[in-house]
Order: sequence, then structure tokens, then C-alpha cells
Amino acid sequence: MNDKVPLPDLDNAAAPPADPADSTIAAQDGENNARSAADLEAVFDVPVQVSAILGRARMDVGELLRLGPGMVLELDRKVGEAIDIYVNNRLVARGEVVLVEDKLGVTMTEVIKTERN
Repeated sequence: MNDKVPLPDLDNAAAPPADPADSTIAAQDGENNARSAADLEAVFDVPVQVSAILGRARMDVGELLRLGPGMVLELDRKVGEAIDIYVNNRLVARGEVVLVEDKLGVTMTEVIKTERN
């Protein structure tokens, strides 16, 4: 079963909490996150394959061989629909295509949390 986990609002993350009790909880969360990141330091250099899937198409080999420059390959996604982001062939997020200077990029809009067996 997939549960959608919203990404945090980083624009308002710097705003101080209104309730002093919230600041204590936030400080503890910050310490836990720092500790978790330090615990993962051993795997920081492990390479992973990241793929952003714009869409898919199914066709016969004959159709594939007839494709040429300038021909359009219709995908199963609509314009503006979220793309799938895979890490090591596992769906981890959905996002949007963005243009950064003269290169295409992907911004994550939703993290996909899956249950482990």
C-alpha cells in the first residue's frame, strides 16, 4: 500500500513556532535529524541510479523501426501531470519538470512512502 507523504514547506520552515512547547519539540526533532544524518554518513558515497519517467508508450517493433527524426511518440501522460521519480528502480517520489538555465531538471512535489514486507 502506498501512502503519500507531503514535502515540508521550506519557505516557512525558518518561522519560529508560536508556542514555546513547540520550540522544544522542534529542537528535539532537529537533534534527531542531525543524529540520523550522522548515522547515515557511511552510505553517503554509495552510488544510486535516479530516473525521472516522463511517460511510457507501447508499440510493435515494426512501428518502432518506422520512427524517425521529427516524429512524435505519444506517451501515456498528459501535459502538466506529475512524473515518476525512481531510485534504483523503486518509485520514491513524484515531481514536475523544471528548466534550470539551459538544462531540464526535476523538482519533487510528493514523496511516496511504501510499506516494507
